[in-house]
Amino acid sequence: MKTLIAVPCMEQVAAGFAHSLATLEKNGECAVSLMVGSLVYDSRNKLAQAAIGYDADRVCWFDSDMIFTPDTLKRLNETMDKYNLDIVSGLYFRRTKPYTPVLFSKYEITEDGDAEWTDCLEYPNEPFEVAGCGFGCVLMKTDVLREMALEFGTWFSPFRNSGEDLSFCLRASELGKKIFADPSIKLGHVGQIVVTEQFYSVTKGTKTDASAEH
Repeated sequence: MKTLIAVPCMEQVAAGFAHSLATLEKNGECAVSLMVGSLVYDSRNKLAQAAIGYDADRVCWFDSDMIFTPDTLKRLNETMDKYNLDIVSGLYFRRTKPYTPVLFSKYEITEDGDAEWTDCLEYPNEPFEVAGCGFGCVLMKTDVLREMALEFGTWFSPFRNSGEDLSFCLRASELGKKIFADPSIKLGHVGQIVVTEQFYSVTKGTKTDASAEH
């Protein structure tokens, strides 16, 4: 199996992320691609093209401000295989108040054609379906990218007034693809503090909209 580890980033990455990436256990043949740019959606689109060009079977997306354990990729693959999933996210939290999970339980399309997202504030212990997720830690089958390119001609370009990650999720939904999250795969989010599940359980943030920083 071939996997591309795809990382959009600015000129610098968090030291904790660099350590996490350096110690990440690989599954089969793996390549790492960092795409530097100020437009995240453009960087993600270029990484999607790179994954197809590399003929990867799967793409693992990490944001450059995430901290994760060495077995993260292995566990994402195990969850994908066990439940026969196309897209699976790990669990992480916003790095600013209200520190809520970067997962969304549903969305509604307004009269203006925009998507309004509902935060997923509670979650089970087992993998569960979500309407959308951030792309701080996401594993997907590359065939999803191929299908989306044929249907939409793009992957992450802004769509329905949503950020690049949720724009992808909307397109995936229109293709009939389901998105799952595995809350047992936990990551830290680097800000002024490292936001973890334990921190979230203590602070118990309030609802925010999908445009908040994540």
